[in-house]
Amino acid sequence: MTMAEQSVSFHAPVRYVEIGGRTLAYRTFGHGIPLVLCVRFRGTMDAWDPVFLDSLVQQGFEVTVFDYSGLGRSTGEKTYNPASLAKDTLELITALKLGRVVIGGWSIGGVAAQIVLAQAPQSVSHLVLIATTPPGVLVKTGEPLFYELARRENDFDDFVSLFFEPSSATSRSAAKRAWERLAVKRDDASPEVPHEWAGAQLGDGPKNPVFPADAVLQVLKTTTVPVLHLGADHDIAFPVENWYALSGQLPTLHTVTFPAAGHGPQLQFPRTAARHIAAFVNADND
Repeated sequence: MTMAEQSVSFHAPVRYVEIGGRTLAYRTFGHGIPLVLCVRFRGTMDAWDPVFLDSLVQQGFEVTVFDYSGLGRSTGEKTYNPASLAKDTLELITALKLGRVVIGGWSIGGVAAQIVLAQAPQSVSHLVLIATTPPGVLVKTGEPLFYELARRENDFDDFVSLFFEPSSATSRSAAKRAWERLAVKRDDASPEVPHEWAGAQLGDGPKNPVFPADAVLQVLKTTTVPVLHLGADHDIAFPVENWYALSGQLPTLHTVTFPAAGHGPQLQFPRTAARHIAAFVNADND
């Protein structure tokens, strides 16, 4: 059997829920602790690595992935305003009656997840951030290369440069495996996000801050909710050094940094990333 044929996440059906005049498309699979994942810029439900998702299921999570309003299989007005992405997330959690959940977010999805924590801390047991940016002024901005690549249709070399470490043979090998996994198309795959539209939302180059939200930063500085950031030592979009700069100010922050890796650490280390998340969530039971 192929990986896709054995995959729990790959065979999970698309479901739909009507919320506030729009339809959000989602998939839920696994059993256990509810974990809701907010996807990256230009991503849909299908941008998540199935090995990563299946590994989360094996670690005891009930995983929900979804398409933001107006993107993929969801309807409504499309936008990359982080507050709107957070609104999608919170309303989906409420509509599905998931209760208190682990919120995870990759890239801009991590920004949305931080806003969810700030707006509804009672709904969040743990915050899991993957290759994202903190709020406030940064000590290191992203690289212009990210903005160049994120605005165009991407081939394999772009995929390596965006999400891996091109100078590392090990990372390039992991990229090839991830590329092949993601290339297996489902019958109900979400339509891709138009790169022309997405590029217009992005802007011309690195910003500082990316996420000018003092209120959210204050929440991170005072929250009792455990926070994990899974990052990489060469993230061309959101350098991990910005989390290091805050480590003495955020009382519940855990950081894991993968070596010779890029903006998709869970693509390069799917099983290990899932085990880190499980160990973090289960740390209270030690």
